Amino acid sequence: MATIAPNPAAASQRYNRNRRSQLAIWWQEIDRTTLVLVLILMAIGAVAVAAGSPASARRLSTSAEKLSQLHFFYLHMRWQLLGLIAMFWASTLTKDNARRFGILLGGAMLIALVLVPLVGSEVNGAKRWLRFGISLQPSEFLKCGFPILLAWILSWRARDPNIPVVGICFGLMGLLGALLMLQPDFGSTMLFSGAFLVLILLSGIDLKRIGMFFGAGIAGLVLMYFTYDNGRNRIDNFLFGGTAFDQVDLAQRTILNGGWTGLGFWMGTRKLALPEAHTDYIFSVIGEEFGLLACMIIVMLYLAILTRVILRLVEEEDLFTVLAASGFAAQFGGQAFINILVNLQLFPSKGMTLPLISYGGSSTVAMCLSMGLLLAVTRRNPFIKREKFSLRAIGESQ
Repeated sequence: MATIAPNPAAASQRYNRNRRSQLAIWWQEIDRTTLVLVLILMAIGAVAVAAGSPASARRLSTSAEKLSQLHFFYLHMRWQLLGLIAMFWASTLTKDNARRFGILLGGAMLIALVLVPLVGSEVNGAKRWLRFGISLQPSEFLKCGFPILLAWILSWRARDPNIPVVGICFGLMGLLGALLMLQPDFGSTMLFSGAFLVLILLSGIDLKRIGMFFGAGIAGLVLMYFTYDNGRNRIDNFLFGGTAFDQVDLAQRTILNGGWTGLGFWMGTRKLALPEAHTDYIFSVIGEEFGLLACMIIVMLYLAILTRVILRLVEEEDLFTVLAASGFAAQFGGQAFINILVNLQLFPSKGMTLPLISYGGSSTVAMCLSMGLLLAVTRRNPFIKREKFSLRAIGESQ
């Protein structure tokens, strides 16, 4: 019997057609509006880091090493490229694969957090990094898996109401809070607690347990104030003045120095005194060089992303999708507005970056990965939606 020789050219054509088909499906199913808004924020971030880089490069230069004025901009572009790859890869995952990946990543980062106090590297009095050839900040990458892990556990309730999912989630949050405060990292503890509260409220638990959570939160704040010197100092400085307050006050003055339209690119002067012009206080740099109008546009972009996620979930019937997407939105929005409020002198300094805009290594890649997973879990077949709409219209007409 004659055999047919394989045709490499035909196989390559079939692969290319299949690949194009998969990309077409991905493009139809993802939330393109959210993707565009994220890319706009990242483009603004590139310009903002270029504006803040000279101030930080000057401050961190030494007699032995003179940093280029665009040193942090060049590094940021590399991290952004890696972040874009991570985001687009994650967004191509199916909802089931995104759930599996998020669960595995969340579990791995919890284990990594256990290792941080034992073998982590200390920077500025805090152990938050693991260095095994590369530097890794587990708390940043936990943001990629935490909403999915928590949403997965809470969704068990839909299958079996007798599973004590709330108790399991409270235990998980307690463990996470303890691990973060061992570093210590009070800012991340607050951020994860906020996302946890959003998911718990959406899962429909009773008011009594919500009250218990608030009581535990207040007790935690009191305990932090009397046991965590850095946190107490920041609160005291914010309320009564001090070194940290002077930094926040300088950030506010830097924003206002630009007026409505700004002084122009690289024309800012107050930014030169900011301690972290390219990271924590980049919103102030934007205000000075590009004006309050630019700051307002950035706030509107963050609000637009949050609003878009909410609208995307309005007709969503899958509990896991609603919880996971809401968790990502809560983390993203919470981190953005904490940073902005600090720059406006309305919140104690937290050392938290502005998502998708501030310079960062782990923070940039992790935030991009989080947005990719958000796009993945909210993927929706548009034809199914149209079919449901058509059937609903037919039913109403009858």
